[in-house]
Formats: sequence, C-alpha cells, structure tokens
Amino acid sequence: MDSVGVAAAAPDAGPGPAWQSKCPWGAPSTTSISCSLADVMSEQLAKELQLEEENAAFPEVVAAAEGPFITGENIDTSSDLMLAQMLQMEFDREYDAQLRREEKKINGDSKVSISFENYRKVHPYDSDSSEDEVDWQDTRHDPYRADKPTTTPRRGFIGKGKDITTKHDEVVCGRKNTARMENFAPEFQVGDGIGMDLKLSNQVFNALKQHAYSEERRSAKLHEKKEHSTAEKAVDPKTRLLLYKMVNSGMLETITGCISTGKESVVFHAYGGKSATEDKVIPPECAIKVFKTTLNEFKNRDKYMKDDYKFKDRFSKLNPRKIIRMWAEKEMHNLTRMQNAGIPCPQVVVLKKHVLVMSFIGQDQVPAPKLKDVILSNEDMKKAYYQVLNMMQQLYRECNLVHADLSEYNMLWHDGKVWLIDVSQSVEPTHPHGLEFLFRDCRNVSQFFQKGGVAEALNERELFNAVSGLNITADNEVDFQAEIEALEKMNEDHVQNHGKKLSMFSSDGDPPIYDE
Repeated sequence: MDSVGVAAAAPDAGPGPAWQSKCPWGAPSTTSISCSLADVMSEQLAKELQLEEENAAFPEVVAAAEGPFITGENIDTSSDLMLAQMLQMEFDREYDAQLRREEKKINGDSKVSISFENYRKVHPYDSDSSEDEVDWQDTRHDPYRADKPTTTPRRGFIGKGKDITTKHDEVVCGRKNTARMENFAPEFQVGDGIGMDLKLSNQVFNALKQHAYSEERRSAKLHEKKEHSTAEKAVDPKTRLLLYKMVNSGMLETITGCISTGKESVVFHAYGGKSATEDKVIPPECAIKVFKTTLNEFKNRDKYMKDDYKFKDRFSKLNPRKIIRMWAEKEMHNLTRMQNAGIPCPQVVVLKKHVLVMSFIGQDQVPAPKLKDVILSNEDMKKAYYQVLNMMQQLYRECNLVHADLSEYNMLWHDGKVWLIDVSQSVEPTHPHGLEFLFRDCRNVSQFFQKGGVAEALNERELFNAVSGLNITADNEVDFQAEIEALEKMNEDHVQNHGKKLSMFSSDGDPPIYDE
C-alpha cells in the first residue's frame, strides 16, 4: 500500500485515530447552547418549553383543538364526525333563534315575561344574539319593578324650607305601609301594591296586619286539630300509641278493625290476651271504644256533665281535652254500676285516657245487631219490651241512673235478650234535667214498641210513672212536662240552699216491677 492511498483514506477515518472516537473521556460530538441566568429565570421561556412538551406528548388533541370550531378555515370534510358536529352546532343555533322569536312573540310588552333559557342548546357566549338583548333571569334589577320607598333619615325629616317632608307625611307613611305588607305570611296575598304606588293609611294597615295574624293562627290551629284529632275510622298518633302499648303488654292479642262509628266515638274489634293480674279476666273478644278528640261533637254535651254532681267540680269549659277523658270515665262508672246490678251490658276491661276497652257483644268479629235492625217475632218483641221495661226500672232504682239517650239505636239483641250500650251521657235522677231525659227515653221506647206491634206497650206518660213511681196525673203532655219541670226546679233550689239532694223523686214504695 502506497502512501497516497493511506493519505486519501485518512480524511474518511476522521481527524484522529479510531481509539480516540470510542474513548469515554473524549470530547462530545455536539456542543450545548449556552444561555444566561436571565433566560433560565424567564417565565416566557418556561411556557414555551411546557408547550413543546405538551405538543410532543399529545399531538392529536392539540390538532383537534385548533380545528375548524375556532378558526373555521382549512376544514377537513373527509371526517364524518367533524361534519356531524358542525351540522349539530348549526341546528342548535337555529333552534335557539326560534326560541328567542317565540319569547318575543309571547311576552310582547307585558310586565311579566317568560323565558326558554332552560331549553336552549347553545350557551349564551356561543350564540349569535346581539349584545343589547337582556336575559331577565340573569339580571338582578327588574326595570318594571318599582323601587321601595326611601327611608327617612334619623333626624326625622328631609328637604328644606317649604319642601320639608317629615316622617309623619301621609304619602310617605302610606308607601311605607304598602312596603311593610311584604312581611306578612306567604299565605296572605297582598298583590303588587308597590308597583301600583298604593298608599295605605295606618288604620287600614293595622287592620290588615291583625287579620293576617288571625288567619295565620287559625291555619295553625286547624292543622294542629287535624293532626291530633281522631277522625272517622282512623286514630291520631297518640291514640295509636295507646293501642300499641295494649298489644305489646299482652292485654290484647290483635286489633282486627273498625266495626262501628258514631258522632262521638269509633269502636274497634280486638281479640283479648292475658291479664297482668290473676283476679282480672279478659274476655276472648273485646270492643275498643275510642272517643273522638275533635271537639265539635261535645259542644252540646256539656249539659250532661256540668250539672252532674259527680263531675261538677271537675268540669271546665276551658280545658276540652279533659272533658273528653271525663266523658270516657263517666261511661266506665255507669257501666260498672249497671254490671253490679245485673243489667246486660258490656263488661269494662280497662280505661286508658279516652280509650275504653270492653267485652264484645257479638261473636266471631260480627257485632250483635241493633234492635232497630233485627226482625223479631211477636213473642220475641213482647219479651224484649218487658225486658227493656225491667231494665229501665233497675237502672232508675238500683243504679240511680237515667240513660238519657235510650232508643232502639242503643239497644242490641244478642243471645235472645236485650243489651244496653252507650251510657256515657247517663245521669242521676237528681240531675237538673234528669226527669226530662227520662221522659224522652220513655217516649222513644214507647213509640218503638207500639210500632212493633206490642199491644201491651204503655204510652210515654204511663211508662214514666211506672219507671219513676212519681204518679204524675196530667191530662195532656204539656201539663205533664210542666209538672216535671216544676219538680226539677224544686230539687235544684233545695240543692243550692241546703247542699243535699231532695228525696222527693222516690215514692213511698218501690216502683212496680212489670213482668210478662
């Protein structure tokens, strides 16, 4: 090999020998660009470097972001997705324009306007609406709403000289009263008095204010009454809790349902359980009488209690809830008297506030029929009449009671005999109206059995004398009632003067007992 060939090959091999290019301690082939400290601390340089890194990492996203939605140029129509998005955007804009035309057509010049903002497809900054269009939902100031009256300064007047206006000015006070009406309860409709520049005098405003408070209290009272009242075939939460306690204690096995409703109570059927004490036996079937806690039914019932000697001191018109409990207690005491006398009636199990549990007159959840609903033969009707007559005499003589609401509606037919129920209104014969109640009972009983075909049935005056033993002799009913009222008046005067009951109602001997 000659020297020329070696010299020609030398430039291809590099400036130095081959071992120098592979040496790790050799000089680098690329030279780094030097920069100053100011360039390193430059914020703009940092943003450029970050943008370069993002472009290198997400090239497709950046390309899509700089697409036709922003510039609108160089649109690639070969992509079906791009064309669909563009068409959808154009459709949304046309739809929003149609909504704006509908709003303008419907609203017109009306003070109250509607808006279809919730139905728009494009956000407000994407729409082509002009800048002078106003979205009333986004504005806090309503140009159609009148400004509230300005308050008077602390010094009590505004203006100077002849233009002075004090806080007692009629126009200023009227506008203030109109603005203060907005503080009434939401249920009280006051209208747009400020917009109409309405001026209310102090007298009118005070009357409206008092009426608004009265309506608010009445509404709250009605709501409370509805919450805490026992309605037909339903019970309030407090009554329901009492029934739950009876079932949980084991006194009642289960409550099946409602069997009867009346003006003053609701009756439910229940199966009896086990008693906590051995001396008290609970019948297999029970009747739960829940006295209604609504007070409308008791407005005309106070005459049975306020003049009753047992409850006269406890009666108070100002506490009607206690009156209802006393009404249930009154029935319990009357039933106990009748049971001790041997009169067929429900047996008292327990009394809890206004809930009275009694024995059930009937069988297998079927209550015994009322005397007005049952069809009896002539013999059974005659038997029932003499039984009712004997029960009225026993009630008057042994129990010292007058039923005060005796009729075919309060007598049941079960096991071939008559049972008396609903004795909560029963009073003693010495009650100021006791003889009047007895005469009314005699009239109801006499008319029913006379219509039932009982030839032996006495009329109301003869039946009254037979039960009470007073032997009042009067030719007509008017004179008969006049003598009854005279006897009641004498007894009432004697009680007020001496504090004792007059024994003139009972005859020398016991009243005759009529038997078949």
